[in-house]
Amino acid sequence: MKKLFLALAVVAPMIAAAQILEVESLQKINTPENSDTKIAGISPAGDYLLLTTTANEGLIRYDLATSKTTVLSKAQGAGYNVKISSDGKEIAYRETTIDNHRLRRNNILRQNFASGKRQLIAKGQRDLRKMDVREAEMSVTILDRHIALTRGTQTTMLAPCGEDKSYIWPSISPDGKHLCFYVTTGGCYVSDIDGSHPQFVANACRAAKWYDNNVIIGMADEDDGVRMTASAIVAYTLDGQKQVLTDKSMIAVYPYAIQGAIAFSTEQGETYLIKIKH
Repeated sequence: MKKLFLALAVVAPMIAAAQILEVESLQKINTPENSDTKIAGISPAGDYLLLTTTANEGLIRYDLATSKTTVLSKAQGAGYNVKISSDGKEIAYRETTIDNHRLRRNNILRQNFASGKRQLIAKGQRDLRKMDVREAEMSVTILDRHIALTRGTQTTMLAPCGEDKSYIWPSISPDGKHLCFYVTTGGCYVSDIDGSHPQFVANACRAAKWYDNNVIIGMADEDDGVRMTASAIVAYTLDGQKQVLTDKSMIAVYPYAIQGAIAFSTEQGETYLIKIKH
């Protein structure tokens, strides 16, 4: 993998468009019309989407086969960094409140779709390292602007590009060997799971998620200093190849990926699904 990262360092300045993924179709999903809707997750089997608002308020399950919607929460923060179990049967999410000292506190809940049971697993938390699902061996979040990697009960703080940097959007590769993250003043990076060997991927690859162990999916957005003016869903390989997956007819944001599908929202609150040929 070190050789691959070295190749990335050499190739990245010369990135050119390439076909990384073969797109089968681009489909608009008829979710409830709401200009403030965005994607919060897609199930591992691709049978449902999780929807929230642009402010991460509330959480809705949308069944792709039946178009049925189920309200899971109406609370603030519920749509931020939702965790879905590997079998898609459970999720963990937060509900945010403000305490008497004007500090944000989070109740962490787990919900099982088969039983309908909703369980409080942590109350009044500021530290969200408990934000996981039952079988998770590793989870990652941001704590005090750095990456908090939790394995079982052990949490390690990571700052791959330096302690003076601020990190957002961390994501663990499917095989658990690598991290993807965004440095707020430096762009999207990939590193080994322990934060070593960080390598730059691109500036315009924000809110990136792993498609597989070699491809990440993110958004390349532009703004005029006040509002977003353009954004496309992009794919990058770890050796520096780039593919643009959406055109300029829409402002496509915040993708979520599984093998065979990529779900994303638009600034108008629409929801789309890209199906990928295997």
